[in-house]
Amino acid sequence: MAEPTPTVHVVGAGLAGLAASVRLVEAGRRVVLYEQAPQAGGRCRSFPDATLGRSVDNGSHMVLSGNRALLDYARRIGAGDALMELRSAAFPFLDLRDGAEWTLRPGGLWLFDPARRVPGSSPRDYLAALRTLTAGRGASVADRLPPGGPLFDRLWRPLAVSAMNGPVERVSARLFGAVLRETLLRGEAACRPVLTPHGLSAAFVDPALERLRAAGATLSLGSRVDGLRFDGDRVSELSVGGVAVALGPADSVLLAAPAWVAERLVPDLVVPPPGPAIVNVHFRLDEPVRLPGGLPFLGLAGGTAEWLFARDGLLSVTVSDADALAAMPAEAVAARLWPEVARALRLDGPIRPYRVVKERRATPDQSPDSVARRPGTRTRWRNLLLAGDWTETGLPATLEAAVRSGNRAADAALSNGNNPIRRFAPFPVFTMFRRRPIWTDGGAVLARPGPEGQSKKRG
Repeated sequence: MAEPTPTVHVVGAGLAGLAASVRLVEAGRRVVLYEQAPQAGGRCRSFPDATLGRSVDNGSHMVLSGNRALLDYARRIGAGDALMELRSAAFPFLDLRDGAEWTLRPGGLWLFDPARRVPGSSPRDYLAALRTLTAGRGASVADRLPPGGPLFDRLWRPLAVSAMNGPVERVSARLFGAVLRETLLRGEAACRPVLTPHGLSAAFVDPALERLRAAGATLSLGSRVDGLRFDGDRVSELSVGGVAVALGPADSVLLAAPAWVAERLVPDLVVPPPGPAIVNVHFRLDEPVRLPGGLPFLGLAGGTAEWLFARDGLLSVTVSDADALAAMPAEAVAARLWPEVARALRLDGPIRPYRVVKERRATPDQSPDSVARRPGTRTRWRNLLLAGDWTETGLPATLEAAVRSGNRAADAALSNGNNPIRRFAPFPVFTMFRRRPIWTDGGAVLARPGPEGQSKKRG
């Protein structure tokens, strides 16, 4: 008799869980996907807002053409029509302090063209970015890119804070170097902005759910996994809303929930602590507006707001590292940000209708110490795998990192432990490779588990 198809129980329907599930059903595995919330998407989703009469995203994300795993995921779920790539790469900025405007246009010999650089900068100033590529594990962005000079306040700080969700004095220089390595340092073709004109859910969530349903996956939204039962070196049972779900001998669990949920479910698991909040404010504009630079987004320097995004009659403001702002009432947040928006767009009149979205624990903390706490994909239980932007990917906690982690966990589930490096561990030639992370698509796949299955050497 044929063996039954192994089932992978995926816990968490954020982008990591969705990416893993899609990869698994493509390989013919049976997937059961659990999500505590009534909707999928996690921190990457859209929802209707009655006050604004629009569908809004819970957060604004800058997707670039260099995000290979994310865009491949969108292609595989059939969401190509929901994305729009802008050519050529261009990033308009406005300094709220003095009104200076410029557009960064990477690619080719752009460093030798003053019109494509930050005002007052020279080609030599940009070479400082190479210091992040050789940064030690304990170095912060400010250690490698010290304050001062024409680029710090107008480029390095805005990029680092928005990409890393933390002050430059705290966040990891190595992770910021990974961002630069995969975008600016790869040229114009890796820096093109990719927009989601119909929202995040239309691009990354809804098509994935349709793909999974069509493949026969079981989707259990509004289902809370509240416990795991461990038996020897494997997980033998899940508790879903208090109901026991037994695992077959070949079944596995892929835990793609947030870090604090994984920490609660897995004994002795070490995870990075939560990072700062991210605050987004959506203003409804009934009159058409044109952002400085002529593109549907604008970077801001010298104020509280960091990015403006215009879409479907909405102007969305994003502020990272925003714990202080998130502690304020919604009306105070909107009142603080609206003058900066009005100044950037030269708008008169009262504040427009708004919706404030506060994402507390928006990302894991990304200081060097916290990055060192990131677990790998595998655990000490042979059928329990981890995924999420908080795991060890070699990247900041981004959509790209979430998809890569989901892909990696799915590949580990499909290999079922059939890793030649693991099988031939006694031989020195293989042991030599096992003593360090193996770099694949931007992250480290653990080949040697330490305590709780975590890496003893960090990539």
